[in-house]
Amino acid sequence: MTQYGTTHLIPLAFFVVGVVVAVVLGRRHAAADGPTGFSRTCALLVPLATVPFQVIDVVYNFDVDVTLPLHLCDLAWIAATWALWTHRPFPVALTFFWGLTLTIQGVITPSLNEDLPHPRYFAFWALHLLVVWAAVYLVIGLRKAPRWRDFGAAVATTLAWAGSTYVFNVVADTNYGYLLRKPRSSVLDLLGAWPWYVAEEIAIVFLAWALMTLAAQRFDSGGSGAHRVEAAVDVDDLAGRGREQV
Repeated sequence: MTQYGTTHLIPLAFFVVGVVVAVVLGRRHAAADGPTGFSRTCALLVPLATVPFQVIDVVYNFDVDVTLPLHLCDLAWIAATWALWTHRPFPVALTFFWGLTLTIQGVITPSLNEDLPHPRYFAFWALHLLVVWAAVYLVIGLRKAPRWRDFGAAVATTLAWAGSTYVFNVVADTNYGYLLRKPRSSVLDLLGAWPWYVAEEIAIVFLAWALMTLAAQRFDSGGSGAHRVEAAVDVDDLAGRGREQV
């Protein structure tokens, strides 16, 4: 697939529309007590939209270099499914951090050899779009800001993935996570050569996650404050009406 060609621009258009819809729906569902029916329907939709294509890829187009679910995005859809179904802080944090810093890179600068109508094309876009939309819905829409303990857990989980995936890459001569070689035409081209770009990427990503945590918490506290003001006004209105009736 050619970056910013027709088969890239069409998913990008869907991506932008989906982000807006995720924010709007998240704001509407923010007052709900626990996961809504919409959230759990989306939790089911994520594996339904990704797993069949991955199974087809494994059965009919198996390639040890690209088919195994070892990229971080392959774990991100699992985190997104878990987060949408439960709204628990840990999977929400993973979806937020992975989705809006790593998975989104695949949306903006995809490294995909296959094009329409190859099954890998549909699997790639279903996975990447749904994960990013889930992150936007959960944190920007529902205001489920990650805590610092969630930030730490996400960092530890990501480092564990990077270590184990690096070992597999060395043993199997693969490049999952782009830990041994850069993909073609990506933001990693702005960094140094291997292995320095890996260390630089880790430092940049974790700094970005810390800033995202801080920003999300401030955004959430601002929204919570507004809700508290609205609630206080409602209570005062009810009290005033009661006095008038007396």
